[in-house]
Amino acid sequence: MRRLFLDGLISDEFTVTGDDAKHLLYSMRVRPQQVFTVVDKDGKVAQAEVSSCTADTVRMKFLHYIDDADTEPPIDVVVAQCLPKGDKMEYIVQKAVELGATSIVPVVSQHCVVKYDAKKKMQRQQKWQKIADEAAKQCGRTAKPTVEAVTDFKQLAEKYSDYTCFICYEAEDELSVKEALQKVNSAKYLILIGPEGGLSREEVQLCREHGFISVSLGKRILRTETASLAMLSILMYEKEAL
Repeated sequence: MRRLFLDGLISDEFTVTGDDAKHLLYSMRVRPQQVFTVVDKDGKVAQAEVSSCTADTVRMKFLHYIDDADTEPPIDVVVAQCLPKGDKMEYIVQKAVELGATSIVPVVSQHCVVKYDAKKKMQRQQKWQKIADEAAKQCGRTAKPTVEAVTDFKQLAEKYSDYTCFICYEAEDELSVKEALQKVNSAKYLILIGPEGGLSREEVQLCREHGFISVSLGKRILRTETASLAMLSILMYEKEAL
């Protein structure tokens, strides 16, 4: 059943506007008496029925709440992804949302091939957020993950100082992901993945100075889009089941 995220709280009657309303009206050809699953800003999930439509709004009425509908993992996971080439970021955002990431942070690093000016950064963020929103609806999330503004290494390290932070580094040969996860038990994690060209030694050192834990994903060097999803999958498997 189609899922909608509301900016406010569920009430007896409410109106859907903006892009969601346009999609309902002109893509889905919504009509009165159709039923949808809605999620409000507090994560409450309910079923609601379309009562009326205008050219740019959809009016809905509350039917009932859905019990035991929370699909969110018990941990907060941020995927910090250094900008990859082409449309790989779109794929990473979509799959990270499906796997349970709370947010995705695009990161500029020394070996990133792509270069965005301020306008392009904003446009990309908006595009990636739309992809995240659609993925959240498709996979039945009860919270809408965010795609943050493109940031740099220093800002990343300072903003997430209260998280348990992992850096996946191909030159790490002492600490595996499994060993690292056995040593920590946190409610908030950040995983940092380098671009196609990898991370520089200076970047790795900066992260370590800010408390990042350097881990290995194995003997084989993974593509950046594989590494991010492999690390997220391992983390969710190890911590979500506890």
